[in-house]
Amino acid sequence: MRILVVSDSHGNQDNLHKARELAGQIDAIVHLGDGEDDAAILAAVEDVPVLQVAGNCDYGSLSPRERLETLAETRLLLCHGDRYGVKLGLAQLIERARSCDATVVLYGHTHQAMVEYYDGIWLINPGTLWGRAPFLSYALLELSPDDVSAVIHKLPE
Repeated sequence: MRILVVSDSHGNQDNLHKARELAGQIDAIVHLGDGEDDAAILAAVEDVPVLQVAGNCDYGSLSPRERLETLAETRLLLCHGDRYGVKLGLAQLIERARSCDATVVLYGHTHQAMVEYYDGIWLINPGTLWGRAPFLSYALLELSPDDVSAVIHKLPE
C-alpha cells in the first residue's frame, strides 16, 4: 500500500496539488492537520481515501485530533503532534504510540521532515507544504504486512 503523507499546508493548495501529482499512483492520502480545508478540497477530487486529523490551527474543526488506523496489517497513529510536545522532543509521542500498540506514527506541527526508527516504532513527519521551513516536503509511505518504508520528498521550487 502506497500512501501520500502531508501536513501543515496552511492554505497552500497549489503545493498540496503539486505533491499529489508528484506522488504518482497511491492508495490513500493522509493529511496531518493545519490545512483541514485543503484536505477537504483534495478529498472532493480524489478517488482514494483521504484520512485527516485536525491541527492546532484548524480552528473550529470537527475532525478528530488523532486517529488509529490499521492499513496493510500495520497499526498507525495519526496526529498533528502539538498535544505531545513534539517541538520539544518525541518522548510523549513515543509513549502514546506504545500505549495504543502503534508501530508507525505520522505527525506534523514542527514543519521539519524526518523519518526515524526508534525502538520498534517508525516516526514519520512529512514536513510542511507552506512557510519558512528549510524546504517544503511530503512523504511517501509504503506498507505491506512484512515491511514499512518511508521517503521524504522535497517539493521542487
